[in-house]
Amino acid sequence: MATKPRLSVIIPAHNEAKRLPLTLIDIDRHLARWPFPYEIIVVDNASTDATKEIANRFSSIIKNLKVIECPVKGKGVAVQKGMLEARGDIRLFADADNSTSVDQFFKMEHYFKEGYDVVIASRYVSGARMEPPQAWYRTLVRGNFFIQWIILKGIKDTQCGFKAFSEKAATTIFPLADVPGWAFDIEVLALARHFGFRIAEMPVMWVNDFASRVKSSAYLQVFFDVVRIRLRFARGYYGRS
Repeated sequence: MATKPRLSVIIPAHNEAKRLPLTLIDIDRHLARWPFPYEIIVVDNASTDATKEIANRFSSIIKNLKVIECPVKGKGVAVQKGMLEARGDIRLFADADNSTSVDQFFKMEHYFKEGYDVVIASRYVSGARMEPPQAWYRTLVRGNFFIQWIILKGIKDTQCGFKAFSEKAATTIFPLADVPGWAFDIEVLALARHFGFRIAEMPVMWVNDFASRVKSSAYLQVFFDVVRIRLRFARGYYGRS
């Protein structure tokens, strides 16, 4: 039986043929320096470009790389599939644009050793760096006062695409998550609190990618989804904590 990975890195990828190669090289370069087993999982999320083919080519170069398919479009669905197919003691999802380098994970380990179950990267807590500044509509979500008021008080950055979960937290939370779009982060963090998992918010260095294809309308949808998630908790949709 293969050695169980200490870390699983899940990369949801929709039409990421151009950005994915450098991200995979960077992740493997950093993790290869450390003495623990790891796996990298690329989840091809209904891509119409060569994402899957390129990822498969790299699987012959990077020994710990696995490529799986998620035909249902939606970042939340892709992350869920990767989390549930992963085998690691800690399961991290990271964006394909490599805005937060995987070397930031080694700071996360400290929190897991202290007993936290979920560790999330934050661009808006003391010590974080963001280069260059974001567009105004992303800055609006950055403040996330509405999100904190409705459902996640005290968490300053719910949307940074770099979050790690213990195996127990991942296997408890992700089977219940079903928001397919950008609000999936909010749903999984709310579920983490619902089930009593400890969450740490950690400052990171984050590089703003101007090639990002997220539209401003997607951020408006997040606000509608937040209300829907809050109503689900009120109605017992997710079960007892």
